[in-house]
Amino acid sequence: MEKIKLTFLGTGAMIPNERRNHPAFLLEYKEENILIDCGEGTQIQFRKAKLNPCKVTKILITHWHGDHTFGLPGLLRTLETSGYKKKMFIYGPKGFKRHMEEMFIAFGKITEFKIEVVEASGKFFENSDFYIEAGKMIHVQPCNAYSFVFKDRTRIDKSKMKKLKLPQGKHMQDLKLGKDVVIGGKKFLTKNLVFKEKGKKISIILDTLMNYNAISLAKNSDLLICEASFAKQEEQLAKEYLHLTASQASEIAKKAKVKKLILTHISQRYDKTQEKVLGEAKKEFKNTALSKDLDVVYV
Repeated sequence: MEKIKLTFLGTGAMIPNERRNHPAFLLEYKEENILIDCGEGTQIQFRKAKLNPCKVTKILITHWHGDHTFGLPGLLRTLETSGYKKKMFIYGPKGFKRHMEEMFIAFGKITEFKIEVVEASGKFFENSDFYIEAGKMIHVQPCNAYSFVFKDRTRIDKSKMKKLKLPQGKHMQDLKLGKDVVIGGKKFLTKNLVFKEKGKKISIILDTLMNYNAISLAKNSDLLICEASFAKQEEQLAKEYLHLTASQASEIAKKAKVKKLILTHISQRYDKTQEKVLGEAKKEFKNTALSKDLDVVYV
């Protein structure tokens, strides 16, 4: 299947610094450019990554805290003044519509393109290629985590086509649909020519207390991007602020049987001890990496 590209525009937490901007992630697949969260400075991060914000097709907000949303009014205004004409879908958790209405009252409405605001839960978007699910997390206010599930694809084995001297043509679509075809009086069996290409799953879990929904949402993900706001020695503090430690993020990854974990939402307090945070996660789940701003990952 086509590669899914993920750009880590911002990997910091509440207080940004020169190395970690506020949270924002861009998922690119075919014609889709989906922005997850939009912290302060996200537009600058687009510039640094040499990405065009006018290609954004959807925006998913995990929750209405400033480090995840302060960049949103500015981004929408930039799109408006840059000739953006597509309909923008913006998704968020319960109560999100009211926050968006208040934002437009404070900063002015967008009039040059249409915006549809949706409070997302469960499976809330689907097309022929993939669907997106929202899972309710536990935080100071309503908060969603998101999974992107890319569907299995039926593929034709071109080497077998060549070996059987089967030419390309409209009959290839019939083969993909499981139908045998007859070409030049010769019958070709679909079972001898097609195979299933397994899909991919990417989950993004940001601000939350440890909870079963996080494990359920991330189950069997090829990639889990998860917050690690605190080290293990600050576990009580993490609990008070309804956040995860690095070891809890790895526990989610292990129990959900994901293939790879990338830690994000790293507090500035660990600016000089990031390897300690990473090491704590790796004790529980070896295939763990630590994100940094402008990282690009293909899945």
